[in-house]
Amino acid sequence: MTGPRTLFDKIWQAHEVCVTPSGASLIAIDRVFLHERTGAAALKSMAVAGRLVRDPARVFTVMDHIVDTRPGRGDQTLMAGGQAFITETREAALAAGITLFDVTDPDQGITHVISPELGIVLPGVTLVAPDSHTCTQGALGALAWGIGSSEAEHAMATGVLRLSHPGTMRVSWTGVLAPGVNAKDMALHLIASHGTAGGGGRELEFAGIAVRALDVEARMTLCNMATEFAAMSAIIAPDETTFAWLAGRRYAPASFDHPHWAGLVSDDEARFDAEIAIDASTIAPMVTWGTSPEQAIAVDGTVPQGPARAHDYIGLAAGQAIKGVPIDAAFLGSCTNARLSDLRRAAMLLKGRRIAPSIRKALVVPGSSAVKRAAEAEGLHHLFEAAGFEWRESGCSLCFYAGGEGFDPGSRTISSTNRNFEGRQGPGIRTHIASPETVVASALAGAIADPRELAE
Repeated sequence: MTGPRTLFDKIWQAHEVCVTPSGASLIAIDRVFLHERTGAAALKSMAVAGRLVRDPARVFTVMDHIVDTRPGRGDQTLMAGGQAFITETREAALAAGITLFDVTDPDQGITHVISPELGIVLPGVTLVAPDSHTCTQGALGALAWGIGSSEAEHAMATGVLRLSHPGTMRVSWTGVLAPGVNAKDMALHLIASHGTAGGGGRELEFAGIAVRALDVEARMTLCNMATEFAAMSAIIAPDETTFAWLAGRRYAPASFDHPHWAGLVSDDEARFDAEIAIDASTIAPMVTWGTSPEQAIAVDGTVPQGPARAHDYIGLAAGQAIKGVPIDAAFLGSCTNARLSDLRRAAMLLKGRRIAPSIRKALVVPGSSAVKRAAEAEGLHHLFEAAGFEWRESGCSLCFYAGGEGFDPGSRTISSTNRNFEGRQGPGIRTHIASPETVVASALAGAIADPRELAE
């Protein structure tokens, strides 16, 4: 390809080994990240077939999906048969010689949190993981996307994957976010405005002044939700904010002062297959009302008419105000909103306050063990506990009911996660996804609440 290029095309072409007769490309894969829900299956399948991991230094695995979040947790889990996922992944990872972040490892955490934390994902690399929210890591200027277990095997054995070139889309954000509005609200606004099929399998590039104003962790939140938009992945061009955040991390270079890094941007005249422009100043705090991320409205809005099944499941009628709907539980966690900056913002709103007596369960699950330690060093856990939240270990299980952990059946939950379909957080659980600020404001009120009022 000659002429102006998008950032995506620059990375694609740098990793394109060849074009097959069918027109697909073989793309070199720089990093593979596994977790215990699928890692053992992929590694054991390779071993049975007599295949070795081509470059073990490029493959990482972590215990994050099945592992419990309860204090003092180990290999035992509440999920029936869950321990086998952990022990088998451990054995397979050690046998393959790949890097393992085990249950009690100080660097354990959710895949898409620890990979950036450790500098495993870097600008310009290709990274894959058998998890749809791998798109989170595109916030660092990488081409990162979710794959299946068989593709993980192929990537580990050969170092390449066969891909058809996807379309491209640029989402440009103008304006300045209002106080109390953040990246989670941006993502929900985009999905609500253009639907969960809006991405159309394309590679998204998030751009514009409002994106540049976000810190790196907020950029991860924005990219995390790209899979809910049916995008292949998402990417944000790295800048000085990115380089400063990454410099010196374990697997990252000490400095990014090289023309290669500066060139990781879309050319001015680059063309995208589709464009969306959004004025970020018009966005309000968002909250979902139904069973899909596209069923989201401003927190001071009213429920629109939607599919009957969504109304029946969530128990809300068209025309009903979302603000003031009573909730039973609150959850802060997931690869979307459980980083240190998320916990800081939430804790500051809780300072000197107590959750409503009607809240039966309120949980905080830090995104990684490192985030947990850092939060504790700042005393944030004391603020959460004083307000009535439980302080947990890092993991994914309460986000998608994997480890047998969950809320009381039928509970209405306000959650900082990324999905709200039926039973996502347990049988009959009705989940409203929102920002961390909206979660804590609602926990304090005992009902869905506007965090802007709390800040005032």
